[in-house]
Amino acid sequence: MKRPSSTLKEQIVDHQIGLAFTLLSALVAIHLCFPQWRSYSQKFWQLSYHDPASDQYNTGTDDLYLVIFWIVMLTGLRATVMSYIFIPIARWGGVHKPKARMRFAEQAWLCLHHATSFAVGMYIFTQSDYWLNFREMWTAWPDRKMDALLKRYYLIEFAFWLQQILTVNIEKRRKDYHQMLTHHIITCALISASYLHHLTRVGNVILCLMDIVDVVFSGAKLLKYLHFQMACDVAFAVFMVSWVVARHVLYMMVVFSVYGDTQDAMHFACYDQNGIQADLSPEAANSFFQVIQPFLDPQGVACWSPKVKWTFLTMLLALQGITIVWFGMILRVAWRIINGGTAEDSRSDDEVEAEAEEEEEEEALALDMDPEGLASLQHHHSPHQHRNQHFLPQPTTVHPRPFEQEVGVEAIDFRTKTARPSKAARGYRKVSSSSTSVTLPGHHSDRKELLGRIGCDKTT
Repeated sequence: MKRPSSTLKEQIVDHQIGLAFTLLSALVAIHLCFPQWRSYSQKFWQLSYHDPASDQYNTGTDDLYLVIFWIVMLTGLRATVMSYIFIPIARWGGVHKPKARMRFAEQAWLCLHHATSFAVGMYIFTQSDYWLNFREMWTAWPDRKMDALLKRYYLIEFAFWLQQILTVNIEKRRKDYHQMLTHHIITCALISASYLHHLTRVGNVILCLMDIVDVVFSGAKLLKYLHFQMACDVAFAVFMVSWVVARHVLYMMVVFSVYGDTQDAMHFACYDQNGIQADLSPEAANSFFQVIQPFLDPQGVACWSPKVKWTFLTMLLALQGITIVWFGMILRVAWRIINGGTAEDSRSDDEVEAEAEEEEEEEALALDMDPEGLASLQHHHSPHQHRNQHFLPQPTTVHPRPFEQEVGVEAIDFRTKTARPSKAARGYRKVSSSSTSVTLPGHHSDRKELLGRIGCDKTT
């Protein structure tokens, strides 16, 4: 039996499947029962701004309907496959602890999404005229048209990363909350800006470069949880190679193309929705307003100016700076693992304490499902254990009145020692952390956390 949810966020987390199913069912019912509203309801699952003459699509504000639909769909789909597919697989694979099974399910979902996204993105990339020719990413600008597959792929990717922002805010807050939130916001900003500025070609390439690394990373984590030590070591090596090639070599080639190729293939100018050059002064074309203008009017004037160019370069280089910091941490941990022989030999001395603390969390999870065990737990532990456990009622301790008795010196026994309570008995609890990326420095246990994130240490 599970304890009742006490907050709105807990209610949402506990009923993600039901909420998503209810919203989608209501949308379908409205579409079927109210024909006069179908022109609005169909926008949630059909692409908008179709041009019958070219059989391609333009951009506009109605694209938000499809994005909202996929945020709800991905939320329900994620909760469903995690609960009914990935967690049972983890249990069958020998992952015994509930928290470890949940982490396995999270990584399996991310691996599934990024693998699917990478496959679709690479198909679009290989079928394009900019395949292995980055200069061609710019030659068609300001062509606003795109085919159905590219548009749907781009909008679903945008919905996925918006849904990730929702996930990190409604679910249990992790240690790397701020780093992950910042990463998701930057990613959404780049996807939306490239979409509205009609730079989907370069966006397609960057998404492919990011997805392949995430697939290998999540796959290595899955092998770790399933105790495939040799396969995990190999996957970790592949992960490091793919990281360097995709996120530092090829990615910087794309960034250089933004800086260099655009000077030859594109001209600083503004164009209307028909591709006709707009009559704007150089000062107006290079104003900051033209950076945000496509967000305000997606079908209005689109400009390529030095300010727009350097806005994209700044965001791309900031993202590269974050990945350099992460990779530096990965190299330090990998060096320690090599010097120690195996990943599990490189764990810090605090790991034993962390394992004890995790056992306490598992005991608490068991109480959530079996409230009748509360009495036995209270009998077994001292009241100090419950000070920081918000899910247990605070015991009211009635202290008896002390009584005094005169005793002789011979009655004093100095051999009896009072055992110092452990961290678990003092009520100390560690906040769990699970993520698809490596956290930035600044925490007390960076080395230990990174060993758990990217190293193939044994799952306790």
